[in-house]
Amino acid sequence: MKPAPFTHLAPTSIPEALAMLGEHAPDARVLAGGQSLVPMMNFRLARPAVLIDLNRVPDLAYIRDNGDVLAIGAMTRERTIENSELVHDAAPLIHQATIHIGHLPIRSRGTIGGSIANADPAAEYPAAVLALDCILVASSVRGNRRIAAADFFDGVLSTTLEPDEILTEIIVPKLPPLSGSAFVEIARRHGDFALAGVAAQITLDGDNVSDVRLAACGVGPAPMRLVTAEAAIRAGGPTGDAFDDAARAAAAEVDPDGDVHATAAYRRRLAGVMTRRALAKATEQARRAS
Repeated sequence: MKPAPFTHLAPTSIPEALAMLGEHAPDARVLAGGQSLVPMMNFRLARPAVLIDLNRVPDLAYIRDNGDVLAIGAMTRERTIENSELVHDAAPLIHQATIHIGHLPIRSRGTIGGSIANADPAAEYPAAVLALDCILVASSVRGNRRIAAADFFDGVLSTTLEPDEILTEIIVPKLPPLSGSAFVEIARRHGDFALAGVAAQITLDGDNVSDVRLAACGVGPAPMRLVTAEAAIRAGGPTGDAFDDAARAAAAEVDPDGDVHATAAYRRRLAGVMTRRALAKATEQARRAS
């Protein structure tokens, strides 16, 4: 199929892009990698009157070391993140989420900002930034707005971005000392969206857990922070029994729907299994670090 008619605009700077969006919102959409928006347009599930193409805005593609955090431009390609030693070492959960995304051609074109702003509940990046409490920077002609990841996702393919705002930067906390992380998921085939996935990061203090972060994808209308499962690990420590408790808690707190790929009960079961696997893997890495 072909998309409905639209006007294509190609800004070359951030101020130009913001001015275009401010002029044409709410009838405009921003094009990043196009791995989700273009198919939706071809099926006429999305019909923007104006398409603002960010691919000629070089200032939106970068990975910067800003002390305790990394700053990643929204137009940074997923393949660039996958190959970044800085991301691999300082924010390994983001790296691990990246390598689960689609296939090489998709990662070569797709962008971190496009994936997050698209807010597909089964996508990897939304769960990863939610687990890490990342800060998402939204820009408009009115200025910049910093949004906590917990306040960004608002349901299926929906965010709290205003119609005239562009997601321009992702601020990612670096991995603390004595910590480990893991991103695990189950999909029908390699490269498919996850039936269920879990992002985990854990920090140890001897035999105790000083911090734990868990978020799931594919098991609700938006990525979900698994707060009850986190509480089970804080109470029980990094033990097999606590992992089992966390798995049961995760299965109880998710809110999956059934579809042609998996029933709601199956996704719920997977959420528990993925939680235990992610915790075990992250804890092993944290113990190696200590």
